[in-house]
Amino acid sequence: MKIAISGKGGAGKTTLAAAMAWLLARGGEGHSPKRVLAVDADPSPSLALSLGIKVPPDLVPVCEMRELIKERTGVTSEGYGVFFKLNPSVADIPEKFWVERDGVKLLILGAVQKGGGGCACPENVFLKNLLSHLVLQRDEAAVVDMEAGVEHLGRATVKGVNALIIVVEPSLPSLETAHKIKRLASDIGMKRVFAVGNKLMGPEQIEFLEKGLKDMPLLGCLSYNPKIQEASLKGRASFEGNETLIKETRVILKKLEEVLVRG
Repeated sequence: MKIAISGKGGAGKTTLAAAMAWLLARGGEGHSPKRVLAVDADPSPSLALSLGIKVPPDLVPVCEMRELIKERTGVTSEGYGVFFKLNPSVADIPEKFWVERDGVKLLILGAVQKGGGGCACPENVFLKNLLSHLVLQRDEAAVVDMEAGVEHLGRATVKGVNALIIVVEPSLPSLETAHKIKRLASDIGMKRVFAVGNKLMGPEQIEFLEKGLKDMPLLGCLSYNPKIQEASLKGRASFEGNETLIKETRVILKKLEEVLVRG
């Protein structure tokens, strides 16, 4: 199972990514535990906090490891017109830089934070090759916490992703972002795109999302849940002691599996 999760900033995609990764690693209800790789590909990485993982203070996102990227891509100069390898070696990166808890291995990629994010700069090429390796060549289940888009997903990587899940709040801006992400996904050939509602407070809001999502399938919803913020303030995993979040996420995972089996 390879899942990419995106959505408007603050919509709750990291909370869903953490809960899904933990449940896949834990197993239960007819499912055996899986080896799970959680990938934080957001410009402001926070998946570690949601997983309750303490990251060593000297561990930085892979995209900020400039000497490593320079070495692997063969960059010899700075600025416009730089020449570098388009297929750098990345196979050894996960084991070198992941941190683990409760069967979930976390790799913090980060994202290139500068103008022209879609450019073929060494950092972007390196990250895309690394994500492609994680999705296409490794056999762990993978849950990728994306930025609000599909920047890291190249056309080749898309073939290995079982589903793109867009987390949506009951608001017009969140819906607009969801449809924009879906269009971007369609541009690179991604067909299995689903939505998950978050921070919902009743059937009226569910109906609002169902109508606003149009032809985007809704896998399920997460309720408005004060325990998630409480866990964040206390430095605990978002799902720790949160039976509602666990139950609702399990329902979403089950629905996703059913949809994927049907094709």
